[in-house]
Amino acid sequence: MNLEKLIEECCEQNLTAQSKVYQLFAGKLFPVCLKYSRNYQDAEDTLQDSFLTIFDKIKQYKSKGSFEGWLKRIAINTALQKYRKKEPLYIKSKEVETLDLEEESFENVDFDVNFLLELIQKLPDRYRLVFNLYVLDDYTHKEIAQMLRISEGTSKSNLSRARYILKKQLEAHQQKTV
Repeated sequence: MNLEKLIEECCEQNLTAQSKVYQLFAGKLFPVCLKYSRNYQDAEDTLQDSFLTIFDKIKQYKSKGSFEGWLKRIAINTALQKYRKKEPLYIKSKEVETLDLEEESFENVDFDVNFLLELIQKLPDRYRLVFNLYVLDDYTHKEIAQMLRISEGTSKSNLSRARYILKKQLEAHQQKTV
């Protein structure tokens, strides 16, 4: 069965079609949920909430752009909404001087992807969200500011601080392994 037909059947609330869409895309959306979550269980919850939203709003998909991209956007928005509802992000509202960090850092060093994800997940929410949106999902500071309801300067500052924390953690880890 082709994707268009599956989407059409999902619009009609066909549970078999919904199950197939879930099976096709859960494995691709889970990593997205995981990088915006504190842990595996939170990511699972976010994935389930994302699919509830997907099936609730699937009639809004107009076959413009990729379906997978549309799904990813819903998963990211679901994760962001979860953190907005859970507790305030405590994002600093006034402009903070950004740290002067070089982006070169660890280009020639190999780190395990799971280790890096673990470090990112340990970042404070405000830093983790901005870091993921900017570095991993290619959003601009302007877009991030709108999504998180902060200023562009705050977005830049939070990114800078996230990079600084990660750099320090990676340096400490590298020192331990030498």
